[in-house]
Amino acid sequence: MELAIVVAVVVVALAFDYTNGFHDAANAIATSVSTRALTPRIALVLAAIMNFVGALLGQEVAHTVSETIVPPSGTHGLVVVLAGLFGAITWNLITWWFGLPSSSSHALIGGLVGSALAASASVHWTTILDKVVIPMVVSPLVGFVLAFLVMLSIMWIFRRGNPHKISRGFRFSQTISAAGLALGHGLQDAQKTMGVIFLALVTGGYYSADADLPLWVIVAAAGAISAGTYAGGWRIMRTLGRRIIHLDPPRGFSAESVGSAVLYTTAFVWHAPVSTTHIITSAIMGAGATKRASAVRWGVARNIVMAWVLTFPMAGFAAACVYWVLKYVFQLS
Repeated sequence: MELAIVVAVVVVALAFDYTNGFHDAANAIATSVSTRALTPRIALVLAAIMNFVGALLGQEVAHTVSETIVPPSGTHGLVVVLAGLFGAITWNLITWWFGLPSSSSHALIGGLVGSALAASASVHWTTILDKVVIPMVVSPLVGFVLAFLVMLSIMWIFRRGNPHKISRGFRFSQTISAAGLALGHGLQDAQKTMGVIFLALVTGGYYSADADLPLWVIVAAAGAISAGTYAGGWRIMRTLGRRIIHLDPPRGFSAESVGSAVLYTTAFVWHAPVSTTHIITSAIMGAGATKRASAVRWGVARNIVMAWVLTFPMAGFAAACVYWVLKYVFQLS
């Protein structure tokens, strides 16, 4: 029975990874597509490849995710992890349907915490506060401010340049910045799925908590998010690329470059599972605000922030409901 549930957790985790890919595909390519630096298909291929490469670059974020809760050992603990995944997938699909760029990262953490609380399992609140909540608040603010400052610097440096040549140069540069952002997305988001699979393997007694991630887990998670990215996320792409603000190549480059820098810093320095969605959206708004405050469609931004706020509790609630159903199905005490 336990082996079957472990297999189920791996399959569902990879399904979540796939939905993460198509849900967040727009994060890496919306700005490049909206400024016509890249065609949608080329942008998706680039993002898929860089997502796969990024997923192979580290394990620190994965270990952070695997340490957020302490599920019971055996079948009961595996059901807790499985319910957390289903909760995250449910919220991902709801926000994808409505075209809201919510955080798959926080949906996953929220789902795990929700199912753990429903099962009266231990939750590492210190880890969640230090590695999830604080970065969740700080990283978008940093993204907004840095993108605003970078764009101001670009405007000052090229203030006497030919607008047509400047636009063409930054359109080319966006190929590099979009690739960097996709690399950071793979580095962050694929590791979260690796962490959940590893948590299930530790709970099932197959690995110790201090072991390195198995190679097959790394490759499987990288492949799933890459395939999901290639499948695309057109609804959310329209929100990021058009509905918040009409971007030009310099502002697109600013947003992507700052987003990449924040993702690398949080992954390699803080080992924090931050939201690619939060960071790139705030960076887009920061770069766009250099036009004028009214250039940013703050009503759309308000709806996005609402989705951010709701993600953690709603994914947790969905996971708790799934846990209670699975508890009945598996007749757990």
